Amino acid sequence: MFQINQHYLQLGESYLFSTIAGKVEHFRAAHPDADIIRLGIGDVTMPLTPAVISALHGAVDEMGVKESFRGYGPEQGYAFLREAIAETDFQKRGIGISPGEIFVSDGSKSDTGNIGDILGEGNLVAITDPVYPVYLDTTLMRIGKSDRIRLLRCSEENGFLPELPEERVDMVYLCYPNNPTGTVMTREELTKWVDWALENESLILFDAAYEAFIRDEAIPRSIFEIEGARRCAIEFRSFSKSAGFTGLRCSYTVVPRELKAITAGGGEVSLHHLWNRRQSTKFNGTPYIIQRAAEAVYTPQGQQEMQEMIDSYMQNAMVIRKGLMANGYTVFGGEHSPYIWLKCPDGLDSWRFFDRLLEECHIVGTPGSGFGEAGEGYFRLTAFNSAERTAEAIGRIARRSSTR
Repeated sequence: MFQINQHYLQLGESYLFSTIAGKVEHFRAAHPDADIIRLGIGDVTMPLTPAVISALHGAVDEMGVKESFRGYGPEQGYAFLREAIAETDFQKRGIGISPGEIFVSDGSKSDTGNIGDILGEGNLVAITDPVYPVYLDTTLMRIGKSDRIRLLRCSEENGFLPELPEERVDMVYLCYPNNPTGTVMTREELTKWVDWALENESLILFDAAYEAFIRDEAIPRSIFEIEGARRCAIEFRSFSKSAGFTGLRCSYTVVPRELKAITAGGGEVSLHHLWNRRQSTKFNGTPYIIQRAAEAVYTPQGQQEMQEMIDSYMQNAMVIRKGLMANGYTVFGGEHSPYIWLKCPDGLDSWRFFDRLLEECHIVGTPGSGFGEAGEGYFRLTAFNSAERTAEAIGRIARRSSTR
């Protein structure tokens, strides 16, 4: 009989957010009248903006006309979008990224998981703990529970920022602003990591999916703001949260041309070339109409609308952060990120606090232990809801706190 990839048997029974969905549905079945407020999964709740909607309609109309119909597009993304990304997200900020170094895709989740296709199984991989589950799960899918994985513990004591590895590792996943803790890296801290990677000839896989939520210009929004990063880093970005594209699926990955790795025989090879080869083989490109919608984000109207959306979510984050602190919670994040990371009260573990919050307040969050062992005893809330529902959620928590 045919065999499976045994590494999949080493994963948890189900993906974190699938487990949460199952628990919520079980609760809803038992309490059909409960008014549940969801502050758990990081899914946007505001509708697509007018600039994006207009671009979608225009692109659909194009697809209905023989002269402007589009079939297969370039796997790397259409030039009109890559050029808009390069100019607005990088060149206007003094970062020398060219359109040819940008690969448009269907989500950072896909690319951060798929990047392992071009990296050797013998690499020693460092992953922060707690962490967005995809980094660890996809590494396990590829190489299994081996001695090739190192977890970098992030705790309250170190500000949820990982220490440099004590031993040399070949690659490290970093996500800042961080999911789940909401923390950020200063320029000095990120420079430390780039210098370390250059010295050790290591690779940084930098997930910047939440860079648009940074409120302080002194905090780097791209790893490529740091000198030397083009020789040691790949950056992942997404339109999902910043432009409300969770239902459209569009992102991009930046692979600098000078980024090199070694072959088993000791020769040098371009990671840009390998990623291009991988995408050309396994990916048929993001749909044309979606890329036109993403292009609209870079128009003056689109930029203004996107910023208004981000401001709304960050106002929610402030409401959650201040409301929790006023009720005695220890809170992190929420200042440059849509995620608020809090310490579970009364010595509860993460899943017990999840159950209490759902049962007593009818609020859904995310248990910190779902992001790794170091997340035990913590909990994540998101700012992705309406101002009214966010305020209602904090009011429920306040009322519960006052009666205990």
